[in-house]
Amino acid sequence: MDAEELKELQAPLKQKYKERPESATIILKARSRIGEGITCKIETGKALVEAGLHPATGGTGLSACSGDMLLEALVACAGVTLRAVATAIGVELRDATISAEGDLDFRGTLAVAKDVPVGFKAIRLKFDLDSDADKEQLTSLIRLTERYCVVYQTLTSKPNIAISY
Repeated sequence: MDAEELKELQAPLKQKYKERPESATIILKARSRIGEGITCKIETGKALVEAGLHPATGGTGLSACSGDMLLEALVACAGVTLRAVATAIGVELRDATISAEGDLDFRGTLAVAKDVPVGFKAIRLKFDLDSDADKEQLTSLIRLTERYCVVYQTLTSKPNIAISY
């Protein structure tokens, strides 16, 4: 897909959202059901994934770890956004690898130390790009990718989350 094809594909959507802003708001959904042992089956829309405890909390390592899945969602979204932005602004990418690392202290998760927070303390997102674009173009590409990556923006903006039962 080139920049013109992308613009052509998105133009009617952008027009619709300008004319009817309420049509741009959708609800994405995720659903899971507890499984055998300490696992949970997640319906991804494309497959069924079984998540379980990380080995650092007593898991076997055979089930997906939700922390890994969070990082996977981040690199997937960043990669798709990177490709879309590169296409839109005309930056040729021969290849790109997006990686994420996150620091977790499991003492918080396992209630070993009350002063240790539960969750990631830090996440590092790295882009390895193979391109002839100059530094200014690549800086713009990464800046726009950061701006439009849904998962990145969600993680950095702390959305309101309501819990019910």
